[in-house]
Amino acid sequence: MDKEKIRDLILQMTLEEKAGMCSGADFWHTKAAERLGIPSVMVSDGPHGLRKQSEAADHLGINDSIKAVCFPAGCALASSFDRDLAKKMGETIGQECQAEDISTILGPAVNIKRSPLCGRNFEYYSEDPYAASEMSAAFIRGVQSKNVGTSVKHFLANNQEKRRMTNSSDVDERTLREIYMVPFEGAVKNGKPWTVMNSYNQINGTFVGESKEYLTDLLRAEWGFDGYVMSDWGAVNDRVEALKAGMDLEMPSSNGVNDALIVKAVQDGTLDEAVVDQACERILNIIYRYMESRDASAVFDREKDHGTAASVEEECIVLLKNDSDGNGKPILPLGREQKIAFIGKYAQAPRYQGGGSSHINSWKVESALEAVKDFADVAYAKGFDDAQDQADEALEAEAVQAAEDADAAVIFAGLPDSFESEGYDRTHLNLPECQNRLISKICDVQKNVVVVLHNGSPVVMPWKDRVSAIVEAYLGGQAVGKAEVRVLFGEVNPSGRLSETFPNRLEDTPCYLTYGKGRDHAEYREGVFVGYRYYTTRDMDVQYPFGYGLSYTTFGYSDLATDKSGLTDADTLSVSVDVKNTGDRSGKEVVQLYVAPVNSEVPRPLRELKGFEKVSLEPGEKKTVAFTLDDRAFAVWNADLHCWDVPDGAYKIQICRNAREVILETEVQVKNTKRPRQKYTANTCMGELFADPKAQQILGQMMGNNEQAKEMEEKSQGEAVSQEMLAAMMQDMPLRQLISFVPGMTWEAVDQILNALNA
Repeated sequence: MDKEKIRDLILQMTLEEKAGMCSGADFWHTKAAERLGIPSVMVSDGPHGLRKQSEAADHLGINDSIKAVCFPAGCALASSFDRDLAKKMGETIGQECQAEDISTILGPAVNIKRSPLCGRNFEYYSEDPYAASEMSAAFIRGVQSKNVGTSVKHFLANNQEKRRMTNSSDVDERTLREIYMVPFEGAVKNGKPWTVMNSYNQINGTFVGESKEYLTDLLRAEWGFDGYVMSDWGAVNDRVEALKAGMDLEMPSSNGVNDALIVKAVQDGTLDEAVVDQACERILNIIYRYMESRDASAVFDREKDHGTAASVEEECIVLLKNDSDGNGKPILPLGREQKIAFIGKYAQAPRYQGGGSSHINSWKVESALEAVKDFADVAYAKGFDDAQDQADEALEAEAVQAAEDADAAVIFAGLPDSFESEGYDRTHLNLPECQNRLISKICDVQKNVVVVLHNGSPVVMPWKDRVSAIVEAYLGGQAVGKAEVRVLFGEVNPSGRLSETFPNRLEDTPCYLTYGKGRDHAEYREGVFVGYRYYTTRDMDVQYPFGYGLSYTTFGYSDLATDKSGLTDADTLSVSVDVKNTGDRSGKEVVQLYVAPVNSEVPRPLRELKGFEKVSLEPGEKKTVAFTLDDRAFAVWNADLHCWDVPDGAYKIQICRNAREVILETEVQVKNTKRPRQKYTANTCMGELFADPKAQQILGQMMGNNEQAKEMEEKSQGEAVSQEMLAAMMQDMPLRQLISFVPGMTWEAVDQILNALNA
């Protein structure tokens, strides 16, 4: 329906009907206006599968929803580093939404993984804003290609579960812009989501849902968002102020309480009715966008989609370790002829999704123990029951014996539901102690030990150096067992890469001193140094770095090239590199491009991810991978000028195996041409002036004409004052101090210099 028809509908609505349109009819539906033929549409949780509830609806996943297909969670999907895969998964979920008459899926969740303790990290994509931005935009494009909306969440700076409904995230402007806004900016600009969900929390003392700065000035005016903003469920503090700020739809229903406040505010003149009209127009535009593209013939093919879930997870699994046996052969992949023991509760009943609002009522679950029947005969021992995290000596003894009798033992370990979920944050990075104990005991009797992990966020591995191989499956969806077995036996070559750092210990994490501390305020004192930006800049050892992952084959890089060695911030830089499969089996490599400033006056991370591509290569095959970098690849946020700003200087273009391992690099010079000209004052330091060619010329002329200044400089070349000392002192000397140190200099002369500089 075009805008004129929608506006005509709004003109026919009563004030009460318009106020009602701005809140849900119930937990999952928008309100209908039957008198005008306006339909009600349904929204549903599920960035990794549908959680469509009909009766006894709730937001935390307590009550059952329809049988659906659970796909890999965000923590896994991001580790694929594959935009096409994210788009494919989105297309599949979009098709399911059409079949179930769901207008909008509530996701993706793109908040930054500030700390590995965040209880909801399993839903989130990455600690890196560029990776989260690119993967989420691809997912959005996939869903919306089926004419179903997405709702990017949780906007903004929602990085902990503790007091998430009232807490204030206290973040400086630069950090917000460079880290926490970027995934949303990329999702909005490149994915064009139909809706955005604002978060519960405050930022610097103001609820996001009441912030015109974020919901209108930034989201709409600057980024071009043209859909409607909905609240997170119950994230309304002051309904009238939220409406003024740009929060259009309150979810769920307030049973008319807040609708009445909107009506009253219009009637007493504290709210312009045009604001209500605008919110209704945005909501109706999305409702009719869906209704007019409704595909009543769409089918939810659960069996087919289960297969898709398996193929997606195959691309997400990360091989963290793969040592060789005594004969020089890597432990993985396993051989079908080997005598193998599968050990651990999660081999039979995998943990494959997180708890809370995204919990899927899975149509079926395919475990590794079930899937392995098509590959080999394996012995199985449960080994542990981590519900109470207490060792069971009988289960342990059975598992140890099975491992001792086998050629190789595969232990399926991970975090139980009680360790990570929406609603609360973790307090440590440990696996259940009963699991660590079992792994240690099995290592005592078996040298070929493989650990497969089921977890939504990093864990510490005290047994890391004792086991032969580690496979990170994350929360891989209902077909995780099939994907795991295909990787373990080499039917699939693992190609996932970590989208977050696995630290050595909790105390090493960037926000350790402040995360989860305090009652009403979360202080983001680490600034832009989040995740690998912190570890690499401090040269800190970690268990596994961001971008890390092994393969059953090997890859070589060569011929890194740029189309220019010098550029301005108005130019783009083309980068290419050749990558070759130097091993003996086909595989996929994630080519990672980082930008590293050589010398920066601004505190900056050592390097930052600015490009990635996943390429498939046959043995011996070589491909050229190309990237295009614009000014944002080199920019920082200038909080004084409130704009993106590219510092002049040299930058290294680095092709890396991961955030710590540089393979190839080259250097380019970048010059700023866009920065608004600085206004110089008497307190501007000489070093800043010397860095400005115009200022350098003016100062040189004026100082060169000052005979007393030249005489003073000549006399200073003695033992007490060296040339180096004089240069260092001048660097940080404000212009006004020339009066004290340059004979004959006056305030009138300083004013003349400033007038010339600022002309």
